Amino acid sequence: MGSLGQNPTEAELQDMINEADADGNDTIDFPEFLNLMWRIKKNTDSKEELKEAFRVFDKDQNGFISAGELRHVMTNLGEAH
Repeated sequence: MGSLGQNPTEAELQDMINEADADGNDTIDFPEFLNLMWRIKKNTDSKEELKEAFRVFDKDQNGFISAGELRHVMTNLGEAH
């Protein structure tokens, strides 16, 4: 998340996950992901760039982002440089 200008704590990550999961099904679908990214980065990129970002988070490519997938990517962003 450092590349998004964020360095959240574990508690902040959990709050983000809880806020993003609007329907409470323990996964984040693309519309929920867009809302999360909008809150993180008010100046959104193009729709295609956001879709690509969603694919990065959706490790198993099932169209949903689980809390585990979100946590994994958020805690590892910027560490692979």
